[in-house]
Amino acid sequence: MDLPVNRTLATEVILLGFSRNFRINLLLFFIFSVIYLVTIIGNGLMVCIIVSSPHLHTPMYFFLCNLSLIDIFYSTRTVPKLLLDLLSSSRRISLLACGVQVYAGLFLGGTECLLLAVMAYDRYVAVCRPLYYLIVMRWNICYQLIAFVWVGSFLTTVVPSLVMPMRVCNPNQLNHFVCETLAVVKLSCDSTRESEIVVVFLTFIVILFPFLFILLSYIVIISSVLMIQSARRSKAFSTCSSHLTVVTLLYGTAMVMYFGPPSKYVSNKDKYVSVFNTVIIPMINPLIYSLKNKEVTKVFVMKKERFKL
Repeated sequence: MDLPVNRTLATEVILLGFSRNFRINLLLFFIFSVIYLVTIIGNGLMVCIIVSSPHLHTPMYFFLCNLSLIDIFYSTRTVPKLLLDLLSSSRRISLLACGVQVYAGLFLGGTECLLLAVMAYDRYVAVCRPLYYLIVMRWNICYQLIAFVWVGSFLTTVVPSLVMPMRVCNPNQLNHFVCETLAVVKLSCDSTRESEIVVVFLTFIVILFPFLFILLSYIVIISSVLMIQSARRSKAFSTCSSHLTVVTLLYGTAMVMYFGPPSKYVSNKDKYVSVFNTVIIPMINPLIYSLKNKEVTKVFVMKKERFKL
């Protein structure tokens, strides 16, 4: 297919970022550095606490450990390059590196969405079928579910995208701080119709279907909780509140990004929503689970006291 008039193939992408003002960029560098540090330390501590504490070797914490790993990878996919760009006048990224960011974002985002659906199923069994929990959520089933999450995400996000490679044309300026899927599609040399169809398909598979499954799971959970004694009711709700908070944050921002009105250009609103989705949420996830989880807090305090001794 011939290129449109006055359009040539690009060999790199220029990320416009947030601002050209050095002082503003310096302030943003400090803010994002702190956020990234908190993200790595918070999620790293969650992984270490869960792995090193035998009484936390349960399906719920096994899934939570995977969530922390995903958040570390997801944040690392974006923030280090962002920090470099904030201190640089040249915010260029090769097509290869840009493609890696796109595919990593699709893969990790899809993995997190599927994992949250699996965690909702775990909470459903724990609350609604407690007598059968150890049978239904035995370890070989948990390993199969995690394999489904990682492999399923790769097959439903990365593989369809690789089947339809995209050519990027000049002008190659991207009003964003990262190579995000919808933003990069707008730089395509060819008609974006097929690419947009693929994005819509992936969106339904990795966002809408898991969300509907989580919604259905919690309708059943809430119905069951309302029928039990009040003493057990608060405990049942507390085990689900952290997960519900994370689901609301992740799916809320994802739906704003992918289900909003289509536009030919990337707006500043898209960038800010993407900041919350790819930078802020990975930081606050371990805070939500640790602050609302007495077992994790207790283990952290014990290890802290032991370290002092």
